[in-house]
Amino acid sequence: MNDVISHEESGNRGVFFIDSGGERIAEMSYQKLGDSGILIDHTEVQPRLRGQGIARRLVDAAVAWARQNNKKISATCPYVVTQFDRDPKIGDVKG
Repeated sequence: MNDVISHEESGNRGVFFIDSGGERIAEMSYQKLGDSGILIDHTEVQPRLRGQGIARRLVDAAVAWARQNNKKISATCPYVVTQFDRDPKIGDVKG
């Protein structure tokens, strides 16, 4: 899966997502926490594509964005919480 991860913000919300062939196949949504961070509240991958590391690619994109923009990431999304618990290499952006 080499589809490009895109990022959009509108108002107080944002999303990292992958579109393929005109279909949104994966997304991870968040809300802004002031100027210093975001709260990831949902991650979803089309059922037929689960287990291929796509959700982790979204997490990695959010982590890279947070590092570039000096932001911290909090999460209520169980998948993202688990990734932060399992991978100390991304702990520097954990809010």
